[in-house]
This record gives sequence, structure tokens and C-alpha cells, in this order.
Amino acid sequence: MILRPAEPRDALGLARVHVRSWQAAYRGLIADEYLDRLRAEDRAARYDFSHVDPLKPHTTVAIEGDKVCGFVTVGPARDAAMKNFGELLALYVDPDRWKRGVGGALVRAGRERLMEQGYRNAYLWLLSGNLRAGRFYVRDRWIRDGTQRMEVVWGVLLEEERFRRKLA
Repeated sequence: MILRPAEPRDALGLARVHVRSWQAAYRGLIADEYLDRLRAEDRAARYDFSHVDPLKPHTTVAIEGDKVCGFVTVGPARDAAMKNFGELLALYVDPDRWKRGVGGALVRAGRERLMEQGYRNAYLWLLSGNLRAGRFYVRDRWIRDGTQRMEVVWGVLLEEERFRRKLA
């Protein structure tokens, strides 16, 4: 497995991982009809991996063979209340690669990227009820801080809970 910055040519492969992950991980948490309608081609058109601005989100992909098998996106905090925090914006692994170390490698790469940018603390939002991912983050020393929110993501209203972690 190779980890490297995402490039424009990765958009469709990354979108496939993103959609397949949602369809597998969020079954029972989001309506099946919604999940079944998700299409990677629609999602790929929204990605832009051509910038190098450190103030914008950065995506690292995991590549096995010639396929994207996972990705992590990190960047500066979007929440005004979390000033001076980095944010883990997304971490998805193709369901066929779950429990094979891909997620662990990606979350470490995301933390390292945030530390390189000078952040000492980070947070993430997790879909409430996503117990599998919650266990993953707890093993990686992320802590639920008790904050919840409702957020529209991909056109669907989701309840999320916040986790925090010291990076250094």
C-alpha cells in the first residue's frame, strides 16, 4: 500500500470508496433508498485535488495496486469555536479493505499532516450510531467531548457527535 497526496486523476476512485463506505457503514443509520441512489460519478465531480493551499483541506489516498482503497482529508477547523484546532474532515476505507490496517495508516497520515501545519489538537465529527467507527477512533485515542450537532451532508440531515484528540 502506498500513501500519497490525492491528484485530480484519483477523483473517481476516491468517490467509489466514499460511496461504497457510506453504503456499507451507514446502512440502518440512513435510509436505504438514499444510500442505494448514491453514485460515485456524481460525487467525483465535486472533488478538486489541484490546489496546494495549506489553508484548504488536504486529501491523502491509500493506493493498492492501481486502485484507491481509502482516503483521509484534514484541514483547518471549520468551526469558529474550535479556533487553533485541526479537523479530520473525512476518513473512508473501501469495505473490502476494512480491518487490514488501511484506516490506521490513513489516520496517522492525517494526524501527521495536521502536526506539520502546526496544530497540536484536532477534532472530528462522527455520525451518531456509527459504533464501528466510534470504536476505531477511541482505539486511536480520540475522546467524545459530548458535543452534538445536526448537519446536512450530501443532502441528508445527520446527527453527529464530536471527538477530540491531542496530536503531540
